[in-house]
This record gives sequence, structure tokens and C-alpha cells, in this order.
Amino acid sequence: MLSRRQALVAGATLPLAATFMPRAVQAQAPMQGAGFAPWNRFRLGSFEVTTLSAGSRLLDNPQETFGTNANPEDFAALSAANFIPADRSLNFFTPTVVNTGADVVLFDTGLSAEGTLAALTAAGMTADMVTTVVLTHMHGDHIGGLMGADGTTPTFANARYVTGAVEHNHWSAAGNEGFDRNVKPLNDRFTFLDDGGIVTGGITGMAAFGHSPGHMVYQVESDGQRLIITADTANHYVWSLQRPDWEVRFDMDKAAAAATRRRVFGMIAADRIPFIGYHMPFPGLGYVEAMEDGFRYVPASYQLLLNG
Repeated sequence: MLSRRQALVAGATLPLAATFMPRAVQAQAPMQGAGFAPWNRFRLGSFEVTTLSAGSRLLDNPQETFGTNANPEDFAALSAANFIPADRSLNFFTPTVVNTGADVVLFDTGLSAEGTLAALTAAGMTADMVTTVVLTHMHGDHIGGLMGADGTTPTFANARYVTGAVEHNHWSAAGNEGFDRNVKPLNDRFTFLDDGGIVTGGITGMAAFGHSPGHMVYQVESDGQRLIITADTANHYVWSLQRPDWEVRFDMDKAAAAATRRRVFGMIAADRIPFIGYHMPFPGLGYVEAMEDGFRYVPASYQLLLNG
């Protein structure tokens, strides 16, 4: 029998190939593809806030949508400076749930009931828990989940509905197919707000016209902590925030939308409070600081997770 020392010496004299025999590498599981959890939750005072990933959409040639009045060289340069391509983008659709303890308030309903309900279920909630549905405005990606797959059954059967009076009046007269199919059947269950109107205790509407005629944002406040749900005030975290005067194809009044971006995000930056943007990179939660002629988006990290 070899001694320990003799064994070590013998091993040291073996050819390198004999001591380090390569092994065939076999995949343990198939590739799953890129993705992320479909919900994110944090505390705001005594409230609980959950953002829902109701879908995303790849967009080619994004300057056809964002920064339509910008010089293409400036658009490309700003994109490169922020480590994003100028020829493709990813758009997010993010409804938000605020549980006040007394009410479960859903802000916007996504492109379809299917996508929003899938995220809601993953987050441990069901449609019948929602007591109030708030529509920030009436574009299709915000009202698409109001009705179920049959097109006639309300998705949130136990809820009352809240929206801005100016917004509802506009679309009521517009002859819009999406509004007529999804919103009009629920008209008798709506409460209509003006600037400063109250949804429920701690949630207040604020006029933010421009993206649509009566687009509104909402302030959520609990135990001295504040959050603004900005909806579509800014549609991209770089192109709409760093250059608030760059026009967005879907802004119905482009000058008013730019002025609203400056006013709303100027307030958010000055007060150093978080916001949730419907089209911001999921989970849609962050801050802004004033920068040059616009604002720099600062994604939330763990700040709000410290609330318990």
C-alpha cells in the first residue's frame, strides 16, 4: 500500500491530461427566456401598494412615437448616453392596486382582462376584492380590462368606478369604439371627479390634461407618506423625462402635455416623493431629480421596502 506521501508524489508525476480529464457538460434544464415577476408590493404608511405587470410590447422605430419633433441625431445621442438603443424600445403596461385597509383601489385595467387578472392572481388577489376602479384616462390600454372575454361581463363586478369628468365627457361625445364597448355600459356606476376630487380617504385626483383631454394623476397619502400615480404624464423614462418638450404621438394636445410634464414632475422632484408611471420600466416605481432642461429618472431600490 502506498503511503500518503508516495500517493501524492505519484499523482504529481501523472500527465496533465490524466489529472484534469474534461467532462461533457450537459444542460440541466431548457432556457426559460427573459422575464420578471408580474407584481411588486410595498408599504406606504398604513397602505399597501402593488404594481401589476399586465403586459409589455416591443416597439421598432420608437422615434415614430417618442420625440417625434426631435432631430434624429439628438434622439440617437440621448439614447446612447442612457445605454438604450435608438431603434427599439420595450413598452410596459402597469396597473396599480392601493389597499387602504377599507378599500382596494385599482388604477387602470390594462390592455385586456386576461393580462391584468393574471398579474392580480399572481399577487394573491382576485377581481372580486377590488372595491373601486379608477380610470386615469380612456385610452385603450387603460380601459381594455374593464370587460371579460365575452365583452359584456364586467371584470370587477363588485367595484364602483371613478374617473375625471372632463375625460368622460370628451369620450362620451367622441364615438369611440373602445369607450362605447368597455366604459359606456358601466356609466351608471361611475363617480366623476374634477381637480382635487377625492376617490377615498387618502387618494386625491389632480388634473394633468394634455395626453388626453381630461387625463388625471392621483396623489396617495398615508401617515405622512406620499406617492403620485402619474399614469401617462410621461410615456418613457428617458425620452419623455429628460426631454419633456419632445412630443409623443399619443399626446392629444402636445403643448399641454409638455407643460403638464414639467409641472407634475417639477412637483415630484421638488418634494422628493416617489411616483408610479404606467409605462415606466417595471415595476414602474421611482423618483426624479431636476436635470438640465428636464428630469433624471431614478428607479426605486429598497427605500420603500424599509417601510415593512
